[in-house]
Amino acid sequence: MAPHTEQLTRPAVRLRGLTRSFDGRTVLDGIDLDIPAGQFVALLGHSGSGKSTLLRAVAGLDHEVVGSGQLTAPERVSVVFQDSRLLPWRRVLDNVLLGTDGQERGREALAEVGLAGRERAWPSELSGGEQQRAALARSLVREPELLLADEPFGALDALTRIKMHALLRELWKRHQPSVLLVTHDVDEAIVLADRVLVLESGRIGLDLTIERDRPREEYRVRLLAALGVSVGSG
Repeated sequence: MAPHTEQLTRPAVRLRGLTRSFDGRTVLDGIDLDIPAGQFVALLGHSGSGKSTLLRAVAGLDHEVVGSGQLTAPERVSVVFQDSRLLPWRRVLDNVLLGTDGQERGREALAEVGLAGRERAWPSELSGGEQQRAALARSLVREPELLLADEPFGALDALTRIKMHALLRELWKRHQPSVLLVTHDVDEAIVLADRVLVLESGRIGLDLTIERDRPREEYRVRLLAALGVSVGSG
C-alpha cells in the first residue's frame, strides 16, 4: 500500500539555498528541495554532479566541507552504502544490532530481508546480495523516518539487483520511511522511485513524478535526455 495522502503533505526533508563547496569549487549551488514524508525519491546525475554530496549533507555527514543554506531532516535517519560495511569480526545479528538494543527486533529485521536463521553467521559466509540484505536489516531495526541509500546495489550482479529492487520496494511499502536513493541507473530509478530528480551543475535540472500506469519508456527517454543522452528511434 502506498503512503497515505495525508502523510505526503508533511515534508520530511527541506532544503533551502543549500550550497556545498570543495577546494573552491561549488558542488551544490543553492538547492531548494522538499521531500514529503513517506515519498521514495531517486537522484540521478553524472559522476561528480554532487549526488553523494547532497546525500551526505542530508545525513549530516559533511561537517568538513564549506557550505551554507538551511537543511531540516528527521531525527531517525539510516544510511545504506554501496558496500554493506558489516564488521567482519561480528556475527550477522550483532552487526544488525550495532549501537542498539533488542535482539528480538534484530531477528525480526533479518527475517524481513530473508535472512532468518543466519543470525550467527559471519559476514564472510554471506554472498554479496545477502550482505546488502543484512545492511538493510541494520537500517530497518532503527525504524528510520528517512532512509538514505548511496548506490546500494551498484556492486551486485543483474539478477541479484532485480531481487533487491523488489525487496526494497516491499520494505518501503511496509515501513513507509521517506527514501532518498542515489543511483547512476535510469531504469533502477524508474522501477523503484515515485519521483526522480536529475542533478546537473549543482542544481536540480529535472523533477519528474513517476506514475505507475504510464509506459516506463516514456520516463526513460525524458531522463536520458536530461542526462544528455539521445535515444534513437530505430
